[in-house]
Amino acid sequence: MGDMVFYLFAATTVLSGFFVVFSKNIVHAGFSLLFTLFGVAGLFAMLGADFLAVTQTMVYIGGVLILVLFVVMMTRIPGQDIPKRSFDRKIPAGVFSVLIFALVFKVINGTEWNVLPVDAPEATISMIGQKLLTDFIFPFEYASIVLLLAMIGAAILIRERKIDDEEEVQS
Repeated sequence: MGDMVFYLFAATTVLSGFFVVFSKNIVHAGFSLLFTLFGVAGLFAMLGADFLAVTQTMVYIGGVLILVLFVVMMTRIPGQDIPKRSFDRKIPAGVFSVLIFALVFKVINGTEWNVLPVDAPEATISMIGQKLLTDFIFPFEYASIVLLLAMIGAAILIRERKIDDEEEVQS
């Protein structure tokens, strides 16, 4: 059962990744990226890296992807004046991709892998939280202060630019 779920996550990740690359509609590519990132988070969870799975979900899906989708949807795309590309670039790139895939496939299948028995993975989130709030409290707080100062600085820069723009419009 576990192997089947792992292969399901892997297939979802790869197929939606192909759709991200080959989609002509940028909104569809963005939503396919959502499934790709969910698949990667699922693979992390299946491999016992629960902290990476949660971080993948919170940071990339919850923050970055939503921001990208909002920017894409809020941007007005002008008429499709993009020239059509011919096959002069696609054929060599496709041949190169197939050759690289065949090489990687041959190396993976031709290697004698040492398979060792693996114990059940332990939860890492509690250990990371314990370390962050005991041994690494100073770097953790220092990083939070640096990020807070960067946000305040960005807000000040934007506010000064907005005031300067309003003065130029009035004069």
